[in-house]
Amino acid sequence: MFKALLVDKTDGGVAATLRDLDDADLPEGDVTVVVDHSTVNYKDGLAVTGKGSIVRKYPMVPGIDFAGTVETSSHPDYKPGDAVVLNGWGVGESHWGGYAGKARVRGDWLVPLPQAFTPAQAMAIGTAGYTAMLAVLALEAHGVTPDAGDVIVTGASGGVGSVAVAILAKLGYRVLASTGRAAEADYLKGLGAAEIIDRKELSEPGRPLGKTRWAGGVDAVGSHTLANVLAATRHLGAVASCGLAQGMDLPASVAPFILRGVTLVGIDSVLAPKAKRLEAWARLADDLDVDKLETMTATVGLDEVPRVAKDVLAGKVRGRVVVDLGR
Repeated sequence: MFKALLVDKTDGGVAATLRDLDDADLPEGDVTVVVDHSTVNYKDGLAVTGKGSIVRKYPMVPGIDFAGTVETSSHPDYKPGDAVVLNGWGVGESHWGGYAGKARVRGDWLVPLPQAFTPAQAMAIGTAGYTAMLAVLALEAHGVTPDAGDVIVTGASGGVGSVAVAILAKLGYRVLASTGRAAEADYLKGLGAAEIIDRKELSEPGRPLGKTRWAGGVDAVGSHTLANVLAATRHLGAVASCGLAQGMDLPASVAPFILRGVTLVGIDSVLAPKAKRLEAWARLADDLDVDKLETMTATVGLDEVPRVAKDVLAGKVRGRVVVDLGR
């Protein structure tokens, strides 16, 4: 038997409850993993609270990330005792995820846990940090180098933003961190941000094309914020879009694209191919300071996830939250 956080429909919506499950309850898959740690991402907040149409079928064990040890496997790439990580692939949405003592999944969804990280550190990174690394790789691929000029990170005090700030600063970029939480200025500067921008500067409707302020950016916010980031991006700059904290809409114009040659790059972390995942995790091992990772991380037990999920959606959580399944 093992503990799991199970979300199911009720007359009033959905409810998340701790349950005792056994191996027979697990869904189909060719690898069974003993889960050490998971995380609480924005998607997890939506799944646990029922505030978004994230869960595709009920009952569901949420948790879009997990790190653990292979218990049984019929997949050729994995054997019992292997340390593994999973991010995305619809886990925690349409397939039971990481908020349980065990998970059974397709081996093709897993990647080996990098030797540079413990399972807890891997989940401090989680989908948020892995997404941030994919965004940095996209900026590099589009020629946004440290000598090209400043880069902006929106939603900087959140999970994606915090890791993006830390990575970009370590790589030598001058990072502008946009946040609505003035109290987090010292935290963001500790991660490497050179300048703090009040999110109000970007969150209201703006001009189709503005004064150039940065060579590129990582946007986790969407809506007017992304539109304004694009409008202030320099000639041949690039912006990686990976979130929708403000909204799914993009009230922008074609001006930045046809007058400055700006590139908008979409970051899909859920279905990224394995080669890209391995590249991202390898770069995280090289380019993310684990000491800074520790400063942005809090750890909770499985029973605390429903509370944290609400705080994540309310924008009250700084950085990353790790779920310790043994706590």
